[in-house]
Amino acid sequence: MGETASAAASTVDDDLLLKNFFAEVSEAERDNEVARILSCFKLNPFEYLKLPFDSSPDDVKKQYRKLSLMVHPDKCKHPQAKEAFGALAKAQQLLLDQNERDYLLSQVNSAKEELRAKRKKQLKKDTASKIKSLVEEGKYDKQYEQSEEFQKELKIKVRELLTEQEWRRRKMQMRISEEEGRLKKDEEEQKEMWKRKREHEEEWEGTREQRVSSWRDFMKGGKKNKKGELRPPKLKTEDPNKSYVQRPVKRG
Repeated sequence: MGETASAAASTVDDDLLLKNFFAEVSEAERDNEVARILSCFKLNPFEYLKLPFDSSPDDVKKQYRKLSLMVHPDKCKHPQAKEAFGALAKAQQLLLDQNERDYLLSQVNSAKEELRAKRKKQLKKDTASKIKSLVEEGKYDKQYEQSEEFQKELKIKVRELLTEQEWRRRKMQMRISEEEGRLKKDEEEQKEMWKRKREHEEEWEGTREQRVSSWRDFMKGGKKNKKGELRPPKLKTEDPNKSYVQRPVKRG
């Protein structure tokens, strides 16, 4: 019961703080926030919400609430306030989706590994830094990773990796679309071929009676000469002037 009351009181305090904060926010500050949001790297939702990569889901919700109220179209007169508000909503949705969050953090970890490998190469050239790193048993590296310099490098490297992954995804999607288009074209050509074949068969079947009738007429009058047609004279078998070999003639 006491914990519930404490949580409720905390929520009231947060709401009061937010109310007081936004009462002091000027229109220029709202406009600047809209401009900041619209200039963010589109593939990194952490940038939209101005959050570090190790932020928790609760951090995401609190920061979204704060920034979304700041650029809400009902509160902000900027012509692109609605677009900025929508970008924040999408960023929150991505960071609260476990699969999307895991993907983003995997890219962050890959970026850290690349920067660590790069730093290790640099330390080999800097003997003093290398000795200091060994003596402090990793504390030196940990301090560096918490530095502003490292965070800037990490942000840039994450951008590079996300861009690379997005380019691969688009290339794959393009190939899939091309393959689907080719298969669709082949299917349409196959359908057209079968259509023509069916039409030909139907046409052939439709003229069947006519062909049968023509054949019957031919069989009936095929031996008769057409009017005006000349036929060669028949030669008698006894004709001594014919130029071909005679068949034996049976005489009774």
